[in-house]
Amino acid sequence: MVVSGLLSFSALFLTAQNSTNSPYTRYGYGELANRSFGAGRSMGGVGIGLRSSKQVNPMNPASYSCMDSMTFLFDFGASTQLSWYNDGTNKQNNVNGNVEYMAMQFPLHRRIAMSAGLLPYSHVGYDFRNINTSGEQVYQETFTGTGGLNQLYAGLSMDIWKKRLSIGANINYMFGSISHQAITQYSSSNATNVRNQKEYKFSDVTFDIGLQYTHLLSKTEHFVLGLTYAPKKRLNNDTYEIIESSESVIDTITGRSFDTPTGYGIGLSYTKNNKWIIAADFSYQEWKKAMFEGKSDGFKNRSKVNAGLEYIPNLYSRPFLNRVRYRMGVSYSDSYIQVNGNGYKEYGATVGFGFPISDARSFINVSFEYMKISPNAKVMIDENYLKMTLSYTFNEYWFFKRKVD
Repeated sequence: MVVSGLLSFSALFLTAQNSTNSPYTRYGYGELANRSFGAGRSMGGVGIGLRSSKQVNPMNPASYSCMDSMTFLFDFGASTQLSWYNDGTNKQNNVNGNVEYMAMQFPLHRRIAMSAGLLPYSHVGYDFRNINTSGEQVYQETFTGTGGLNQLYAGLSMDIWKKRLSIGANINYMFGSISHQAITQYSSSNATNVRNQKEYKFSDVTFDIGLQYTHLLSKTEHFVLGLTYAPKKRLNNDTYEIIESSESVIDTITGRSFDTPTGYGIGLSYTKNNKWIIAADFSYQEWKKAMFEGKSDGFKNRSKVNAGLEYIPNLYSRPFLNRVRYRMGVSYSDSYIQVNGNGYKEYGATVGFGFPISDARSFINVSFEYMKISPNAKVMIDENYLKMTLSYTFNEYWFFKRKVD
C-alpha cells in the first residue's frame, strides 16, 4: 500500500510544477527550491544543525542516523502560494500550487540509517508581455517559460563516535527540462514576426556530504553543530533552440556548459527535550564560478541566513493545544541571478504548527511563509508572496516485533 502510494505521489510530483509566476525565473535555473521539510520549514528553513528522530532532514545527510533502530519515517508535503507583483506601473496577482516533496527514512543498523526521496531543485514559470516602438514600428514582445529541475536522492548516515559524531552523504540524480519562448509581433504587415524558443534538458548525478556533532549539556539538553559541503558539478545537458520567422527556420543543437555551484553550510541548534528547539543556519554558494550556457558572468555568489525555534507547552498534558509544536522563524538571502548587473534580496518570516496524531509519533505540519523580494534597482519588479505548506510525517514502528501471549 505504501509503495503504491509512493509511486502515485511520484507521478503527481512530476506533473505538478506550476509553483511560480516570477519573471525572475527567466534567468538561470529559475527560482531555487526550499530544501527543508516539516519542522525546519516552519522554523525559517533551518536544517543543517537539526537532528531529530521524528523528522526527515535531507539538508544534512548526517542527521539520518539519529533515528532509533525500529522506526520507519515517511514525509510528504504540498503547498499553495499567493503572489503579488508590482513594476511601479502595473500590478498582478497569481495563485499557484505544487507538490513540494516526498521522502522516507529507515534504519539499516543501530548506527546506520538511510533516506530516499524526491524534491525540487528549481522552478521556472512566467508569462509576461511588453509593447515597444522602434521608429514608426509598434511591436509586442511575449515571454513565457515553464519547467524546472528535480532531485531524486538516496543518502546514508553513520554514527562514528558514541552517538555524538555522525557523517552522511546524499547521491542526487538531477533531472528535468526548462523551456523559454520569446515572440515578437509587429503591428505592420510589412514586418516579420519572430519566435525564439530554447529548451534545456538535464540529467546527471551530484552529491553532497554532511557532518553533525552533538555536545551534551545534561540528560535533557544538548547542542548540535552541523556542517555540509556540495562540490561544483558540470551537468550533462542537451540545448535545443529554434529561431523561426516567415522567411526561415533554424533548428540548432549545441553543446554548452552548465554547472551547479560549490556550496558550504554551517548550522547550530540547541534542544531541551520535549520543550525547546532553537536553530540557525548559514549557507554560501559560489555561483559566480558556475557556468551557464558556456558563460560564467551571469551569476553572483549567494549567501543565506535562516533562524527559528520550536516550543512545546507541555508534551504530557491532556489538553491537545499543550502538545502542539509551535514554530516560527526568519530568513534572509540574496539572489544568485543578475538582471543587467542587478540582483535582489529576499526577506522571509514563517510561523507553523506540528499537530500530533494517533500515538503522538506522527504529525501533520502546517507552515505559513511570507517572502518579500526587494530588487536592488527601481526599474526591477517588486514581489511578495504568502505560501502555505501542508505536510504529513508518518512515524511507525515497522521493525518492532510484538509478543503474543
